[in-house]
Amino acid sequence: MTGFLGGLWVVNSIELRQRVRGVAWYVLLGVFVALMLLVTFLTTLSLSYSQDPGAGLYSTIIYFVLLLGTLVTPALSGNAINGDRDNGTLATTQVTLISTPQLVIGKFLAAWITALAFLLAALPFLIFSFVLGGANTDTVVTSLLMLAVELGVVAAIGVGLSGVLRRPLFSIVVTYLVIALLSIGTLIGFALGGLAVQDRVTVAQLEYDPETGQCLGVNDGPGYEMSVPRFDRVWWLLAANPYVVVADAVPTHYDSYGNPTDLFGSLKFGVRSAQRVPDLSAYSSCDQVDYPTPREIIDSSVPGWFVGLGIDLALAIAALWAAIALTHAPSRRLAPGSRVA
Repeated sequence: MTGFLGGLWVVNSIELRQRVRGVAWYVLLGVFVALMLLVTFLTTLSLSYSQDPGAGLYSTIIYFVLLLGTLVTPALSGNAINGDRDNGTLATTQVTLISTPQLVIGKFLAAWITALAFLLAALPFLIFSFVLGGANTDTVVTSLLMLAVELGVVAAIGVGLSGVLRRPLFSIVVTYLVIALLSIGTLIGFALGGLAVQDRVTVAQLEYDPETGQCLGVNDGPGYEMSVPRFDRVWWLLAANPYVVVADAVPTHYDSYGNPTDLFGSLKFGVRSAQRVPDLSAYSSCDQVDYPTPREIIDSSVPGWFVGLGIDLALAIAALWAAIALTHAPSRRLAPGSRVA
């Protein structure tokens, strides 16, 4: 076990030294800090009249780090293995005592640590939001943990695909497509799925008292049909979305009116609301619809973050396992045009 961990440390340290050796990495961090300063300033101004400005600012910073991580990490990890193959250094590493699992996992750890560097750079802004007031300790701990895991998933998918696909540019593009499928594709699928399984509802014409405006009942006039989207049948498509996973896992805190105090709770409220079955009879009745508060909807719905997290982790593990299997040396079969050394 010590030998395995030692090999991991060798690969990981080499990768990290190569990443921080160039000036581009420090320029990227500098741009991130500048953007983070701008986001913090504008968000603080927009939340100056809020009861809990720190809560909204904290969740905004966390989501900004996740956004930048999903944009930058694929470019840093998507050519980790096939880039070495193109440079002729992969075969040199494989003839040493470093095993294929050590090589792949070591590169994954280096990519994960690189992604976490953005979180470390955002730490002063997170501390400022916590001092500003409103951010709770359980929210901070859970969100940081889930953010770190999701960044690790992105890094694992990038490194895994760099071992599965032979061309660095192609593997980077495919990594971006997979991350886009999880973050944007699930949202598009949810919207299109809800519209594709609509129910037809006949809306009756209601008669109202002209003086009081009180509903008197259904008159004899002909009704009309309308379509009602059934998002309650496809809400599970959002389960694997990284942003939804983070929001759904974070404990929700509410203001005096039962509304969430941060972006985590607002996003959770939107996803949990999609689970509710629409009351189709309300379109042809004078009965007043009782709209529950966001807190009541969240408390009465089913959490799905653990399912989405399981899906994300399964994709990450499968990508790394495939990379180990296809990078193993000696290889019985190579793709046409593959470079060995």
